[in-house]
Amino acid sequence: MLNVGIIGTGFGQKIHLPAIQEHPDTQAIALWSHELDKVQTLAQQHAIPHASDRLAELLALPDLDAVMISTPPFLHYEMAKAALAAGKHVFLEKPVTLNVTEAQELYHLAQQSGLVAIADFEFRFVPAWQQLAHLLKAGAVGSTRLIKIDWLVPGRADPERAWNWYARQDQGGGILGAVGSHVFDYIHWLFGDVQSLCAQLSCAIADRPDPKDGGKRKPVDAPDVAQLLLQLADGTPVQISLSSATYEGRGHWLEVYGELGTLVLGSDNLKDYVHGFKLWHAPAGQSLSEVMIPAHLDFPKVYPDGRLAPVLRVVDHWVNCIQRGTTAAPSLREGVLSQLLMDLTVQSQRDRQWVQVPSYDQIVR
Repeated sequence: MLNVGIIGTGFGQKIHLPAIQEHPDTQAIALWSHELDKVQTLAQQHAIPHASDRLAELLALPDLDAVMISTPPFLHYEMAKAALAAGKHVFLEKPVTLNVTEAQELYHLAQQSGLVAIADFEFRFVPAWQQLAHLLKAGAVGSTRLIKIDWLVPGRADPERAWNWYARQDQGGGILGAVGSHVFDYIHWLFGDVQSLCAQLSCAIADRPDPKDGGKRKPVDAPDVAQLLLQLADGTPVQISLSSATYEGRGHWLEVYGELGTLVLGSDNLKDYVHGFKLWHAPAGQSLSEVMIPAHLDFPKVYPDGRLAPVLRVVDHWVNCIQRGTTAAPSLREGVLSQLLMDLTVQSQRDRQWVQVPSYDQIVR
């Protein structure tokens, strides 16, 4: 049985804790939050023996094997570094850090320590996405000609939604960390290396009210809209449109156009980013028809919150890696690669030009 500590009580409470409770080989023995009263109450509710607002105290628990970190991004690096230094396996929410240098350091620390550190890239574990990956590998579209990605949702479209860390680029807020990190991971998973990119980032909503400061409006500098052009190593162009500020946005769609046909994967569910995906295929010259997802890819159980089922699969992947003593994708290596592309996106916006992507092998040696 893997004894796990949950660090963070936002996403950690909603998804990480239930996933640990559902998995047959894990149990939660400790919780951390900077709000001691809150975390003690939560621990009592779930019969969890340890609750603390001091990370060092939690990491010093002799029976603690691993931690799941779901705090805001600006806390990830120091927390993950401390956990690895304490000999704990790490499950790290994305974006894994604030920059690629921090991500590389964590990756190397995990390697040197013989610990398993993985990133929570959930789409690799969603049935419709797994079937898409199978069809691509089987050559359903042949050589790719164009890839188009739209992820347009209204989550932060209301300008009265509260100002917090998400509004601050220096704390890892904005569309790139929340959404772009996933996109960059699944592009690498499904299509391979990125050779170059060009980006335009913008803040559709310039300020938001801060409820902790009497509702005073404070500036937003974390982009909520991103437009990107990528060229893959094989020459395929990729068009990406991301926004968290689009009322009645079309949802999340991936279109793959190739020499032998087309694949379309998409969901118009604007409230749950996992539920609702369907897959269509059209051989060249034919109409799109829906692809049925094989039963062996189905989740054993689905939950009202669609995020729980794929996160549970990521937890299972993490546990299996720990039990085998090996690390497989999505590991922290994939977190480094995703963070690299986020950094280069910001660089492209700043310099207003295309940027070349270094060899991935150089980044994750």
